[in-house]
Amino acid sequence: MSQLPVIVGFGGISPAGRSSFHQGYRRLILDQLDASSRQDTLVDLATLTGLAQYDAGSYQLQGDTSQHFTAAELANRIEQQVRNNTLIRRIHPDWFDVNAVMFNRPASIKGSDQGLSFRLRSRQLPQQIPANWQVEEISGGQVEVRIDGSCELIFPDSKPALVQSAGMLPTGFEPGKLYQSRNHPRGLQMAVYAASDALRSMGIEYQTILDLLSPDQIAVFASNSIGQLDDLGFGGLTKFPALGKRTTSKQMPLGYAQMPADFINAYLLGNVGTTGGALGACATFLYNLKSGVEAIRTGRSKLVLVGGSDAPVTQEIIEGFRAMGALAEDKQLMALDGLAEMAEEHYRKACRPFGNNCGFTMGESSQFLVLMSDDLALELGADIHGAVADVFVHADGHKKSISAPGIGNYMTLGKAASLIGTLLGEESLKQRSFVQAHGTSTPQNRVTESHVINETAKAFDIPDWTVSAIKAYLGHSQGTAGGDQLFASLGVWKHGIVPGLTTTTEIAEDVHSSNLHFPLTHKKTGATGMDSVLINAKGFGGNNASAAVMAPHVVEQLLTRRHGEAAMNAWRKRREQVREQAESYNQSAIMGQAKPIYLYDHNVLTGDDLQISADEIRLPGYANPISLQVENPYKDLC
Repeated sequence: MSQLPVIVGFGGISPAGRSSFHQGYRRLILDQLDASSRQDTLVDLATLTGLAQYDAGSYQLQGDTSQHFTAAELANRIEQQVRNNTLIRRIHPDWFDVNAVMFNRPASIKGSDQGLSFRLRSRQLPQQIPANWQVEEISGGQVEVRIDGSCELIFPDSKPALVQSAGMLPTGFEPGKLYQSRNHPRGLQMAVYAASDALRSMGIEYQTILDLLSPDQIAVFASNSIGQLDDLGFGGLTKFPALGKRTTSKQMPLGYAQMPADFINAYLLGNVGTTGGALGACATFLYNLKSGVEAIRTGRSKLVLVGGSDAPVTQEIIEGFRAMGALAEDKQLMALDGLAEMAEEHYRKACRPFGNNCGFTMGESSQFLVLMSDDLALELGADIHGAVADVFVHADGHKKSISAPGIGNYMTLGKAASLIGTLLGEESLKQRSFVQAHGTSTPQNRVTESHVINETAKAFDIPDWTVSAIKAYLGHSQGTAGGDQLFASLGVWKHGIVPGLTTTTEIAEDVHSSNLHFPLTHKKTGATGMDSVLINAKGFGGNNASAAVMAPHVVEQLLTRRHGEAAMNAWRKRREQVREQAESYNQSAIMGQAKPIYLYDHNVLTGDDLQISADEIRLPGYANPISLQVENPYKDLC
């Protein structure tokens, strides 16, 4: 019997804010929320970004301890500032100065008839003195250099960025200040916060779970698509020598793309079970989700943490994608809208999935899911937010250009739709499923992905398939994009609203839409109006993935068939306490009092600490051993 991978926790951080308890999703539909939910989300963002702090039953604004506010008063006071500091917007100087992007200029200079001479400190001399240099020592540790002929140099210079919009984490949120980050690259700081958020959202202590399992029944699958490319990772490693800066001992190891999983194993969980980090460009999150689903379904793992963390809002990465022609440049946006110049409100509408668009918008995000086998979830009373039926992956076959889309996505989406139809019935697929599209906002994507979805809808006789695209709000967080799509979908089953394509004024004429519905405003469906969502990813290089995710109300129906009504009633009773504990974490996070899990130099084991026999290995601090009795998969060869 295959175990069903159920979602028992989720968390993260994106341009919309904290993901757990649907806070980030709520930011997307802020105007549709009831007063209580709206207040919680605004206050959560205020404390997250340092706009306000909680103190002895009331809130104070940053830098002003003379006034005290209730949560309702604070929400009213900071709402516009919170709106301005979230989602896609003009790049804030905290990331880099869009008016002065470093772009140094090489030059060849030559002196007058008397030659070229200058003075500098002797320690600043190059190790290899050019042949046409004459160096003379003078007083004070300085030298005078005379050059015969020309000299090659680089002038420090800058220019305005051609792309000035991005989906940035809420302005003021600094994950590295919440724990001892020790010069960690930004993507890893985000991963520590996001994974902690997901774990605590369960409402079940990790040690409680660990005591029920063998250590090797836990797995972590997490990575990003391009590594850590800021100055504290591979970015600094590659450019520091050219800038005359010293390479550090951390830039090389912390730059690896699988490092989010490594950090969680070493500093959050102390995990000794399976680990891995798949890479698949924009489909990376779904590749890792596939590994997690297979681990649970086959019984190899009972608890799996799946996630990704990408921090590509740097001037170098943005310039790289711009040079490919992939990003929406300011001048192109102005041409589309007939503008003489860009204002703040125009930057917020830079990403327009399936509309008249000109390129995608860079984003950053870190998202994590906690998956459990269905039997363990019932035993623990875990809250079930949905289930991942499967993830399908296909390549594109022969290609002319490595960057061009191909045929693989037809297979992944078709298989995902077929599985939903088999599990939940054709009527459910046709009437109560929707698609979270990759929706990058490039002219090529709007045509090719809409064709994939539309043809799939035709094949399965789906008359009016609802298509959402979360990048309209968050931008494209590269390998973590599938996680953004998933957290926005889980919120639909809490609040009953599919986020609309609100930045797209009209669907482009070349979009295939005979069997599709692209809501340009938020679509109300009700909490049980949608039974499933298909998460779609079309990755650079031919990396395609589609995940079939089922709603919590249909998961309960499926589990009732498997386990019986008595077992489900017992689970619901245990779930009450779990929900109370989870909400306690939520409230502490809203008040800005929750800190990430970070266990540095904690219970470090060596080989001498283990008890090893031919049957098992026992680890100090773990209730159950790891069995060495591995089943022989090749019995016919023995």
